[in-house]
Amino acid sequence: MELGILHIFISPAHSFAGRHGQEPADHPMIEVPAVECVAGRGLRGDRYFDHKPDYKGQVTFFAFETHEAMIEQFSLHDLEPHVYRRNIITRGVDLNSLIGREFEVQGVRFIGTEEARPCLWMNRAVADGAEAALRGRGGLRARILGDGTLRSRTVLQKAA
Repeated sequence: MELGILHIFISPAHSFAGRHGQEPADHPMIEVPAVECVAGRGLRGDRYFDHKPDYKGQVTFFAFETHEAMIEQFSLHDLEPHVYRRNIITRGVDLNSLIGREFEVQGVRFIGTEEARPCLWMNRAVADGAEAALRGRGGLRARILGDGTLRSRTVLQKAA
């Protein structure tokens, strides 16, 4: 499987979770060149690290192809991939095909648990209608099965 990593994001706290009916908090998604994956715990430094035992969303993946489709559909040419608040922005793999399957990326093992379903906040973060447009392609939630470090493509290219 050739899953390319274009961007890696972590956030120290939640901006939308648990805030229904309130204004979102202002916790940024921080792009990092690499992130430590800790089996059963999550991404070190991210808001979901040690969130709950056996949590099904220890890491989230989002397809850059979906991001490109959103730019086109909503004519938002300055839209950045961090707005979806997913951790790993990928290219080259149908993420829904990984639900219920074990897979490996850069030597780190994962199991896809479910779609990272979009919520109504996407209408605010992206544009009116974004939540509906993202249904069925909101990304992948996964558990981390093996320790290791993921690196974005930018870092890999610099090392070459």
